[in-house]
Amino acid sequence: MTVQIKHSLLNALALCTGLILFSLSNTFGQALQLPEGGVNHKSWAGRRVGITDVEVRWNAPGVKGREGQIWGTPVAYYGFSVLGFGSYGESPWRAGANESTTISFSTDVTIEGQKLAAGKYGFFIALYPDSCTLIFSKNTAGWGSYFYNPDWDVLRVAVRQQKDLPQSRERLEYTFSNQTDRSVVVALEWEHWRIPFTVEVDLTQTALASIQSQMSGALGFDPPSLQAAAQWCLSNDVNLDQALVWINSATDPRLGGVTTFAALSTKAGLLRKKGDNEEADATMATALANASVFEMHGYGRQLIGEKKYKEALAVFEQNFQKNGDTWPTHVGLMRGYSAIGDVKNALKHAKIAVAQAPDDQNRNALEGMIKTLEAGKPIAQ
Repeated sequence: MTVQIKHSLLNALALCTGLILFSLSNTFGQALQLPEGGVNHKSWAGRRVGITDVEVRWNAPGVKGREGQIWGTPVAYYGFSVLGFGSYGESPWRAGANESTTISFSTDVTIEGQKLAAGKYGFFIALYPDSCTLIFSKNTAGWGSYFYNPDWDVLRVAVRQQKDLPQSRERLEYTFSNQTDRSVVVALEWEHWRIPFTVEVDLTQTALASIQSQMSGALGFDPPSLQAAAQWCLSNDVNLDQALVWINSATDPRLGGVTTFAALSTKAGLLRKKGDNEEADATMATALANASVFEMHGYGRQLIGEKKYKEALAVFEQNFQKNGDTWPTHVGLMRGYSAIGDVKNALKHAKIAVAQAPDDQNRNALEGMIKTLEAGKPIAQ
């Protein structure tokens, strides 16, 4: 075999081997992942606020003995700087290390009161001695801020940093605090600095949009989901017309006709909101006829909360007539009589209820109410 033929065979073998490896790589997906061993830790953190997911992804550098040499130095420089390496524009700090830090929001939000649409953003910070400018950019795939372009900025927000964290934080972290169902404070913390900003959501509108989207699919044929969606709208006093359509579907006999107290009382509440009091009263009467002893008691408590004391007493009396001599019916009558100022009858039913109490917690609560009533005072509702 000549040298030329040998070389040809070797080249063919190498080509076949490469094709086999390429085929296997495509068959089994991505290449083997091994530990990076990097000094900047890949990190992520997030929170759900209402129905909005907030997530930050960053590489976390360490202080590494540089106390007092982080802020306003080449590590985390002030303002904008030309970073070089083929990038000749001025760039803000990348708010992390390595790849661009990113932050994402699953719904529209406001950042320190300024609107920002749902989406994923590159996150940069222009640092200054006593303030910071947060920058949300359309560029989410850059390497740090080397190729930062101000034309891609979507939002800039000015905030003030705190420079007196009592204990130095070694690794750069993004933290979440002061959370409510409508807002959360996100903060970058590193060394002794903390850069906080408040993210707020319109819970009512985002939740309503989510509910409407879900109800446009299979859940729109599910009576419990229809009832739950309608009840949410009633409780939040929004989208009442569509909510009435939902609850009418849930209670329609042609669609299975749910006649539970929860469904019918929701329908009655929506009808009343729409000004149809006559049909609301009729629907509520049917709901009470189908109610359990605790559902009737809960409705009576609701009426007391609405300061409809006579109507509440009428419901408690109906509960007693329907369900007889039981602990919840006597508790209800105690509350109903107390609400209209009839302390004598309230005390009578309180003493009966305390003997029927199912546990020490309720018994102790009733004993406290009895003392209040014996002093001639109505109980707190």
